[in-house]
Amino acid sequence: MKCINCGHTESKVVDSRSADNNSSIRRRRECEKCGFRFTTYEKREKISLMVTKKSKRREDFDKEKIIAGLMHSCEKRPITIKKIETIANEIEESLQEENIREITTHKIGDLILEKLKDLDEIAYIRFASVYKEFSDVKEFLKEINSEFNKKD
Repeated sequence: MKCINCGHTESKVVDSRSADNNSSIRRRRECEKCGFRFTTYEKREKISLMVTKKSKRREDFDKEKIIAGLMHSCEKRPITIKKIETIANEIEESLQEENIREITTHKIGDLILEKLKDLDEIAYIRFASVYKEFSDVKEFLKEINSEFNKKD
């Protein structure tokens, strides 16, 4: 690692710990030439992820779209923005860990529903109504009965 003080290319790690909720590693380094200490962060390189839409069109994965969908579903519900961002991060991280290169919007929707089901039933139904394209009240009732009567 190149020293930011003198430019020397050799340094030693004097301390290492996880950072950013274990998504990166923070390392304190010391230059072997001048003794200057500096901090570096290492993150796993993210793979490029493509999303296949219903129309078969493909586009880059965008975590912000997941957050936007969750924000609509969780509107006026006791769910913090931090929790919404955590859900989006968990979904993105699980896809990265599986080393998936391409995923359908259907699969992403299923992952979101899985997270919402345990978090908030109203947010779940709101998201499901758009995602599953409910056309009438009977479909709402069917979803409620099939997903939430299992708990009893």
